[in-house]
Amino acid sequence: MLSSPGPTAVRSDAELLAAHVAGDRYAFEELFGRHHSRLYRVARRTIRSPEDAADAVQDAMLAAHRGAASFRHDAAVSSWLHRIVINACLDRLRRAQPTAPLTDQRAVGDRTAEVDTVLLVRHALMCLPTEQRAAVLAVDMHGYSVADAAALLGVAEGTVKSRRARARARLTGLLRS
Repeated sequence: MLSSPGPTAVRSDAELLAAHVAGDRYAFEELFGRHHSRLYRVARRTIRSPEDAADAVQDAMLAAHRGAASFRHDAAVSSWLHRIVINACLDRLRRAQPTAPLTDQRAVGDRTAEVDTVLLVRHALMCLPTEQRAAVLAVDMHGYSVADAAALLGVAEGTVKSRRARARARLTGLLRS
């Protein structure tokens, strides 16, 4: 087993994740502590309930802990964690749909077109490169400022702006076809 480095050693997120995969018992705890508050804010913006947001972060961290070996290093570790939290939130929201029978007998309008639009947009987003999708989701869907998104994704503000511009242009083409 690897031991935790001394208190003066500061490891990058990628180094912590690699150390966790290699067996360092404390590396993932340090990584989680470093990103917990930011990931919780992402979850709170996605899920309104504080309890559900906390549960989604916990689910996401368990998934990240278990799936750390599959991290491909094609994005920042913080982006990878952000993506896992968003997916955990979406899973929770899907599961939270009411299953009780409706007592109101009023007719409900056909929402097929809305669902089709959501599915088309979701599919188009998934066609984007990971970096572009992360920038669009952080700023346009989760309400982060460009500066906050840059800090979250570990890139310069100009990089977030250019990724969003390229993503929007690509989305426009994908959604028109």
